[in-house]
Amino acid sequence: MNVLLLSCTPEPERMVALAARLCYTPAGIGEVRKDVTRKDVRGLIRKVLSMGHASVLEHVVLTYGVEGISRAASHQLVRHRIASYSQQSQRYVSADFGYVTPETIAASPGLRREYARHMAASSRLYAKMTEAGIPPEDARFALPNATETKILVTMNARELHHFFALRTCRRAQWEIREMALRMLAIARGEAPLLFEAAGPGCVRGRCPEGRMSCGKAADVRREIAATGKGAQA
Repeated sequence: MNVLLLSCTPEPERMVALAARLCYTPAGIGEVRKDVTRKDVRGLIRKVLSMGHASVLEHVVLTYGVEGISRAASHQLVRHRIASYSQQSQRYVSADFGYVTPETIAASPGLRREYARHMAASSRLYAKMTEAGIPPEDARFALPNATETKILVTMNARELHHFFALRTCRRAQWEIREMALRMLAIARGEAPLLFEAAGPGCVRGRCPEGRMSCGKAADVRREIAATGKGAQA
């Protein structure tokens, strides 16, 4: 899996602070822009995050490029509707047929061999159909969920907070969780104040999963904190 930051709103934290200050002052935008200091940025961001005044976060947008995730993971990703996606097409691009192997399968030598044979058989069938003139949009029906894909993802900071709250939780599926953790580390590198409280609910208080909780909130907090350290390294 490869997760890259392709673009980010310039001075993202200053942008959020400017939006927050503008909401509560009669001054003009130009004047407000000049008056927002670094100290103001820190205070305003922490204030709006604590108050839940999240609309100002929407002025900051990040675009990621993600490679080497499975179609199973990308199907979960696109369920986050307040975002924009551009995904490699299986209609117009013949599958190179890389695939993702879950660790649970890789840990069993016998099952891993059987899994690899199944993937190879799917690849051969796909190639046979395309060589016979079957269009890729139909031949792709033989491809499994494990097939690798590439996708561009654009989300604003408000939606990223929501995405991180759900997908960095240990109850999230492992592949999209790994992607979310990498995205969070990148986001914290660009805007550490803006994303310092991002993560699953247990980072900020009690776990919202109730009886479904993993029961390891302290471990999760340490893991999420480490994404910030990695971003600063």
